[in-house]
Amino acid sequence: MKQRTVNCPQCGKSVVWHQSNLFRPFCSERCKTMDLAQWAQESYRIPETKKTAEDNEQQSNDK
Repeated sequence: MKQRTVNCPQCGKSVVWHQSNLFRPFCSERCKTMDLAQWAQESYRIPETKKTAEDNEQQSNDK
């Protein structure tokens, strides 16, 4: 059976996706910790869309 491989989201290194890899989808504890640190520093953000007056009015009418 062919083993599934993925790229580490932090460094891009190819990693075997298997239960024995405790850090999956990361290649190592270092990459996992670096990713967590970026979340803690709020480096990752979901872009917020600006609402227009029309959107606010429609939302009020829906209630």
